[in-house]
Amino acid sequence: MPQPIEDFYAVIPAGGVGSRLWPLSRADAPKFLHDLTGSGQTLLRDTWDRLEPLAGADRIAVVTGRAHRAAVEKELPGIPDKNVFLESEPRESAAAIGLAAAILSRREPNVIIGSFAADHVIRGLRTFEFAVQQAVAVAREGYICTIGIQPTEPSIGFGYILKSDELPVDGAPEAAFVERFVEKPDLETAKEYFADRRYLWNAGMFISRADVLLGEIAEQDPHLYAGLMDLAEAWDDRERRGPVVDRVWPTLTKIAIDYVVAEPAAAKGRLAVIPGHFDWDDVGDFASLIKLNSHGRKNDLAILGPNARVLADASSGIVVSQTKRVISLIGVHDIVVVDTDDALLVTTSENAQRVKGIVDALKLNGGTDVL
Repeated sequence: MPQPIEDFYAVIPAGGVGSRLWPLSRADAPKFLHDLTGSGQTLLRDTWDRLEPLAGADRIAVVTGRAHRAAVEKELPGIPDKNVFLESEPRESAAAIGLAAAILSRREPNVIIGSFAADHVIRGLRTFEFAVQQAVAVAREGYICTIGIQPTEPSIGFGYILKSDELPVDGAPEAAFVERFVEKPDLETAKEYFADRRYLWNAGMFISRADVLLGEIAEQDPHLYAGLMDLAEAWDDRERRGPVVDRVWPTLTKIAIDYVVAEPAAAKGRLAVIPGHFDWDDVGDFASLIKLNSHGRKNDLAILGPNARVLADASSGIVVSQTKRVISLIGVHDIVVVDTDDALLVTTSENAQRVKGIVDALKLNGGTDVL
């Protein structure tokens, strides 16, 4: 087991609904509160367990919505109350990670923070730990560092990072500069990226000295920076915190950290990347859930749910059951069945990305009771 890194604080942004995983993932039970791999515990708990050896239980912070506080604390009974940072409403990743950076920097100048999403799946913990240790070494030198995943296929579901020249840093033998970020490509372009080993998947992991990250926000979005400073100043004063959050949080710029921090830093030669040689998935839709649970066997039927009652004959895909209903499948392939008490989804892996359209339609038609 690695020793906790002395000047390191892990931050877990636990937000988002995961609308492409509806009706399993919902506003009151988002993706990170589900067991999607059959591990017996939620993705949030899995995230905590792989970060605890690196940071220590008292140096992990979670940024989440007020509505999810009880569920988060139930999943993470070891988390100190002072390390649960509550958002009054979703404001995207720059506000969430920036809030953690501002609070922790005020408590501990020069602290290095690492942001790791609550709803990703990672396998290969030793290589993950080595990548984080390298990223911390890079951050100590004043760079913002990300961890990019070496692609295993020409995926169109992820953004890409183009790495550039080697960055010489003691303790980080794989460090390189980032040339640029690339949005999700079409299939032909993805094939070109896959053939060119300089391209890595963007996994949304960022490691930096908190003051360096905040300095980038200040330069790119002074309004967002000012709001985060107001919040941090009042945060550890219980009487002041609530009114200041209610006043300031809704005014913060709603923008992803990629746009306000990572891309500008890359343009200035201040962003580095460590290649991650571990299995990673952001579980973005049911097609990725099939891959995670099929263990490479394309003709298998994955079944999730502690009380699932499934009868299958010559069928493949995935069944997620939250009821005691018997589900029978005969001669269907790459199927997705999600059965809950108040909603049923049936689609195929090929159409998994279209589930978000159903969620959008329910919002327009007033069907928010099942969202």
